[in-house]
Amino acid sequence: AALASGLVKALADVKTVDVAVCPPFVYLATVAKALGGSAIRLGAQDVYFEANGAFTGEISCAMLKDVCCTHVIVGHSERRHVIGETDALINKKVAAVIASGLQPILCVGELLAEREADKTEAVVAGQVANGLAGITAEQMKVVTIAYEPVWAIGTGRNATAEQAQEVHAMIRGLLGDLYDGSVAARTRIQYGGSAKPANTAELMANQDVDGLLVGGASLKVEDFAAMVKTVA
Repeated sequence: AALASGLVKALADVKTVDVAVCPPFVYLATVAKALGGSAIRLGAQDVYFEANGAFTGEISCAMLKDVCCTHVIVGHSERRHVIGETDALINKKVAAVIASGLQPILCVGELLAEREADKTEAVVAGQVANGLAGITAEQMKVVTIAYEPVWAIGTGRNATAEQAQEVHAMIRGLLGDLYDGSVAARTRIQYGGSAKPANTAELMANQDVDGLLVGGASLKVEDFAAMVKTVA
């Protein structure tokens, strides 16, 4: 609550950047209250694809909407590689989120071994195409894609701005192939992976980096606010 309240104050004058915060499920209602009527949106870190039923421990889209969520992170690398979520499951979640009126942030990214084996493009392209299977060009208006190289998340290792741009450009090109040029141009592609105040400007200077999915740096009001203001 203190973090959310601090961000509301620190970003009160920022009007040109869309900001959302995604706390764990049990803090969503508390953070929603702290955000109040501010422009900062509320997102969840995951969701289940079924609208209702006996799925003990899972959270539905309707539950998230009840606590004022507008966004949902889907397919985060830890959900994929620690929990074991598949592209097929993630695709169901993307579809359910859109159908419910929420906006998905679809995460994609390669492991270190996959990058070292020159499989980055194949892995990321597969995750994008499979994650968006059945999603129409019209539905793509509410979809954000976040590229997060798994080897750069919380490790202190950073993808260079050039590496980020290379993959982002590939994703945008793929969206053009899957849909058309207008969908590719308007879809937001965020970069996630040790993004912090020191590298925000360099990352955002890339033509195809439209935003950032911020991890550790979002846990300090000063750091996160500085990043948002740099983007602004």
